[in-house]
Amino acid sequence: MLLTIDVGNTNIAFGLHNADDLLRDWRMRTDARITADELALTMRGLLGEHAERVTGVAALSTVPAVLREVRAMLGRHYRSLPRVIVEPGVRTGVPLLVDNPKEVGSDRIANTLAAHHYFGTACVVIDFGTSTNIDVISAKGQFLGGAFTPGIEISVDALASRAAALRKVEMVRPRSVIGKNTVECLQSGIMYGYAGQIDGLVARITRELRDTGHTDDIAVIATGGLAPIVIDETTTITHHRPDLTLQGLRLIYERNQR
Repeated sequence: MLLTIDVGNTNIAFGLHNADDLLRDWRMRTDARITADELALTMRGLLGEHAERVTGVAALSTVPAVLREVRAMLGRHYRSLPRVIVEPGVRTGVPLLVDNPKEVGSDRIANTLAAHHYFGTACVVIDFGTSTNIDVISAKGQFLGGAFTPGIEISVDALASRAAALRKVEMVRPRSVIGKNTVECLQSGIMYGYAGQIDGLVARITRELRDTGHTDDIAVIATGGLAPIVIDETTTITHHRPDLTLQGLRLIYERNQR
C-alpha cells in the first residue's frame, strides 16, 4: 500500500492507497515546530493496523520547516521503503509554462497531474486552503499559471482583528443574502462574496482560455479542506475532488518507480 503525505500551511493530509483506490484519508493540524519523531508517532497512530502494510511513501510540503522533518522521518522510520518527495528533479510529466517554473508549488503540480489524468481536458483547479489557489491546465496537461486569493479563514480572521465591532462567526449559509443581524451580515458577505469572487475569476479565466484556442469543455474542479464551505454557493464549479492532491502524489510516485 502507498502512503501519501500532503503538508499544507494549515493541515497535513494523509492518504492510504491500494493501487488506484484511496482506501482511507486523515487530516491533522500543521505545526511548523513538529519533529520527525512526533510526526512518525502521530502517523503510526492514525494508520493503526495498516501501519505495517505500507510499501511506499510519496510526500510533498509547502512548509519548509516541516519538509525538513518529513525527510528526517522517512530516513529514520521508513528507510527500507521506496519513497518520493516532490521537488525539482522528480519526474512529474507536467510541463510548466510559466516565467519561473521553480516558483510553482509542489501541491499545484500534483493537482495539475491529477486533474489532467481524471478529466483529460482543459481544467481550472480551485484549491481552497490557507490561500485559495486557482490553477489553469491546458487540454495537453500543461500548467499555464493561475491566480491566488486570501483564503476564507484568513479573510474572516483579518476582518475580526481589524474591526472592533465585528467577530469571527461560523461559516454557514445565513437565512438570506440580506443579513438581519451582525452575524448574518458577516456570513452573507463572506459566503456569497467569496463565491462571487470565485465565479468572477473562473469566468475571466475560461474566457481567456477560449480566446487563446482552448475550445474543449473546461472542467472546473474544487479541492482543499475549505472547499465544502463555499462550493454550493458557486455557479461555475463543476466537480468536487477532495482527494485531488493525494491522487496526484500517487501518480507522481508511480511515474518515478518505472
